[in-house]
Amino acid sequence: MFLHDLLEYFDFKTWLLCLFLFILLIDIIRNKNPTNFPPGPWRPPFIGNVFTGVDHKTVDKLSKKYGDVFSVRWGSDKIVFISGYKMVKEALVTQLDSFADRPVIPLFDKLYKGRSVSLSNGYMWKSQRKFLISHLRYFGEARKDLELSIQQECLCLCDTFKEVKGPFNPQFYVYSAVSNIICAMMFGHRFDYHDEQFLNILRLDIEAIFLAGSTKAHLYNLFPRIFDYIPGEHQQMFSDYSQIIDFMKEEIKKHKQNWDPSDPRDYIDAYLVEMEKKKSDPQAGFRSDTLVFILMDMLEAGTETIASTIRWALLYLMKYPEMQRRLQAEIDRVIGQIRQPCLDDRPNMPYTEAVVHETQRIGNVVPLGFPKRASQDTTLGGYFIPKGTSVTTSLSSVLFDKNVWETPDTFNPGHFLDEHGHFCKRDAFMPFSAGRRVCLGEQLARMELFLFITSLLQRFTFSPAPGEELSLEGQLGFTNTPCPYRVCVTPR
Repeated sequence: MFLHDLLEYFDFKTWLLCLFLFILLIDIIRNKNPTNFPPGPWRPPFIGNVFTGVDHKTVDKLSKKYGDVFSVRWGSDKIVFISGYKMVKEALVTQLDSFADRPVIPLFDKLYKGRSVSLSNGYMWKSQRKFLISHLRYFGEARKDLELSIQQECLCLCDTFKEVKGPFNPQFYVYSAVSNIICAMMFGHRFDYHDEQFLNILRLDIEAIFLAGSTKAHLYNLFPRIFDYIPGEHQQMFSDYSQIIDFMKEEIKKHKQNWDPSDPRDYIDAYLVEMEKKKSDPQAGFRSDTLVFILMDMLEAGTETIASTIRWALLYLMKYPEMQRRLQAEIDRVIGQIRQPCLDDRPNMPYTEAVVHETQRIGNVVPLGFPKRASQDTTLGGYFIPKGTSVTTSLSSVLFDKNVWETPDTFNPGHFLDEHGHFCKRDAFMPFSAGRRVCLGEQLARMELFLFITSLLQRFTFSPAPGEELSLEGQLGFTNTPCPYRVCVTPR
């Protein structure tokens, strides 16, 4: 009787209002912050801070208002941002195991499904990481001929630059040269700079990395089931990666046709051997589908950041020609014009080392690093962060921390030189991140950056194309890269 009277008393609009209030109450209860959770902007019901920017500049503004440890809510997910050298070091170095996991990122999980070194966790991550480190050393960093391989690629790049007539965009030449180093490790061979299939893979990868930072890609992470059916940049990114996956599968197929387990030629061969060994340990993840995504990891990590840094270096040296002349003077004094630069020259070239490091700092290629997840309940900066919370460490805020760098917004190689002109390391230099998830190819990257930049400046003087203004503004996608520019090269 009571229920009947209640139904007659409420009209349709009232029932809708009650339903809305009930759902709102559920949302408030489900998304209530735990005690002493990091502060942040007001979170609208249901969608949270979905309209808050995801770029490093927005993160910097929010950190000034809410502190170096703050949070936002995107959809039903809470993300904690960590800024500034002190807090980032505390999170990644001091609390080494607190933020070692990766969260599930729908944009990448749709393709990877956790099958890679960069996105896996637990036993699989440890197994794959250990294997990758050991074989990077075997097929790369620890082999005596790696330096020779980079030097030969430097010669190819310089010869190509010399052949180009008039102003040109160096982007794909640089990408091809850098990518060839990691391709030789993975596939056992390099590619010609004019190989159309190879160039297409590089174009697809560059585009996919850029689109991963787009608004639609961000929204896909919030509402993947909805955005699976909505066109946009995220769909193009999936298409790009699908074509790269097909390319990797074809390379693996070629290797299997003439594979000799007793004589591994490259990383793919070595991985095929390990797959046979680990058949009885499926949790380690040594399968062909995992190999595909590890190759994608290696291609991107071994190409994008290094190539973009070299492009930043050329841009800044053109913008500040007096620094270019000083670097060339050091090259002429230590190396001369007869022989090629080698890694043994590094200790005697403090200014060149300083320019390379300052380019990495101000180039800020991976401003927010890669998302992490709290692997245990922890306290940071006085705030409680529960296990499973997504965490982003702002590497940009470390590289531009005003409490650390004398002139953080200025290209200043002096940041890495002492009063006597000697090169000095800085603890706040974290372009490769730090801790458990530090970039595994850091040493290889440092070798390549020194040899490529030194070789190019030994052979050429770089200047902007006539009538074109150089812009130091970055082009922000998932990474921060220079806007396209053209150069004129003058042989020395």
